[in-house]
Amino acid sequence: MTQKYWLKIMSKKYIVFDLDDTLYYEIDYLKSAYQEIATSVSEKDSPSIYAQMLDLYTQKKDVFEFLSLKYDLDKASLLKTYREHFPHITLRNGVKQVLEFLKTQNVKMGLLTDGRSQTQRNKIKALDIEHYFDKIIISEEIGTEKPHPQNYKAFIDTAESYFYIADNPNKDFITPNLLGWHTIMIEDEQQQKIHACKENLTPDYKAQKKSTWEGLFKLIN
Repeated sequence: MTQKYWLKIMSKKYIVFDLDDTLYYEIDYLKSAYQEIATSVSEKDSPSIYAQMLDLYTQKKDVFEFLSLKYDLDKASLLKTYREHFPHITLRNGVKQVLEFLKTQNVKMGLLTDGRSQTQRNKIKALDIEHYFDKIIISEEIGTEKPHPQNYKAFIDTAESYFYIADNPNKDFITPNLLGWHTIMIEDEQQQKIHACKENLTPDYKAQKKSTWEGLFKLIN
């Protein structure tokens, strides 16, 4: 297969990625926010406050209610810091290699994510990935969340095949499956994903294939 033919095949694809727990682990965002909040409460005692926040989180307790009561803080302000802080987060292993390769092959790429605009834009800037994508769709900016068809159809253009690469069968794959897209679920090798998947999901909710980031090349070629 010549390089010219390879480039022609790849250029007919539009590969759309999810953000949270797909390109990076969302638990890292939570830890980043907790660290900033702990420091704002008391710079001197921030290590112990941070540790207590994580402990409460693992116990599924209301971390912000605890802080507001113990330190006489406004809960809404704590939540605002959580959502609007500029995070310290990094891409999952193998992600940058995939994005770099697709970019060199002139493959169109999109990013589709639920969440607040400022929160998600800060994540994108912190990860330094905006330049990879031809289009970015954030739910708050268009008024609908996954699995609403509008969020996916925003990427449809002249491409001959579409891929959605994500992590959450609860909402990520049912619509692109119905649209005839290729769907791939990125596996959680490190067991760090925040959101658990519902049990007994019907087949239409599930991705057609599963992959690690390192194994993704074979599925998108």
